[in-house]
Amino acid sequence: MSMPSGLGELFVLGFRGLQVPEWLRAFAEEHGLGGAILFDRDVPSGSEQRNVATPEQLKALCAEIHGLPGRPLVCVDQEGGRVRRLKPERGFAPLPSARAFARLPLVERRALARDAFAEMGGLGIDLDLAPVVDLDLNPENPGIGALERAYSADPTRVAENARLMADAARAAGVDLCLKHYPGLGAAVTDSHNDRTEIPEPTRAQLALFETLAAEIPGRAVLLAHAVVDAWDAERPASLSARVVGDLRARVGDDVLLLCDDLQMRGARGSRGLAETCVAALAAGVDLLLVGNNLAHEEAGCLEAVRALGDAVARDPALAVRAAAAQARVRAARAARSG
Repeated sequence: MSMPSGLGELFVLGFRGLQVPEWLRAFAEEHGLGGAILFDRDVPSGSEQRNVATPEQLKALCAEIHGLPGRPLVCVDQEGGRVRRLKPERGFAPLPSARAFARLPLVERRALARDAFAEMGGLGIDLDLAPVVDLDLNPENPGIGALERAYSADPTRVAENARLMADAARAAGVDLCLKHYPGLGAAVTDSHNDRTEIPEPTRAQLALFETLAAEIPGRAVLLAHAVVDAWDAERPASLSARVVGDLRARVGDDVLLLCDDLQMRGARGSRGLAETCVAALAAGVDLLLVGNNLAHEEAGCLEAVRALGDAVARDPALAVRAAAAQARVRAARAARSG
């Protein structure tokens, strides 16, 4: 049986360089491409330059990505503070960490958000993988609290700041993605580096994702590589059909579900990249994120899309799931291009 077409549309891929490299162009032309994710720093090599040099260069790169077949989405992690790919020292607007942001007077928060999103919209960025709506339950959490990535432990304050960001993003024509479902705030390990287990999230934490998903521009949610033993003791949320299915039931069929970077150890464990990608799609994820910034796995991305094709060709149920995911991704891209 031949490989189904367009499965590359289910991938958001990272790459090295200030221009689109040939391997990514070839991937998009042969398989399609859902999106590209941009970073300022190349982690494997230690280089302080990866995709972002100046606002002018970045705008040209976004246009180049949009020129690939199907107009892939341009994605970036612009949360603020430590997790901020567009930094003032390279000519971009300031944006403090979520924790610091939440402590500012309302007028300052509105101005910062307005300027940051207006800049992103002008550059051509489609999707900001923010805001973080994890409750700040452990200030020493190496992946969230210690990096000041959460607004507050108070769900009301988290919702207030997420809505403020949503208002600014909507005005600028930028989409958002809530993260990290079901909430990483209580973790004691970082899912980039380790298997990460969290206690069963509170109803207040889950309600933030459920309620805000219907309000933010883009209507997208990113799943964490976190294990909740009471839900699925074997697989992280991002790879668990039970967890992803429950989230889908909470937020509805039209919300785009992404997974966190599938190169992270919290997702991969002993699995290869291709196996992990198939597992994420089988669980119900729409967009498979491979940043290629924890390791350079460009060839692995090609292996992954081919493995996905083989798996879909063998499994009618997975083929139905892939088609539904493609429809949601295509709708998201069409909304941007229109």
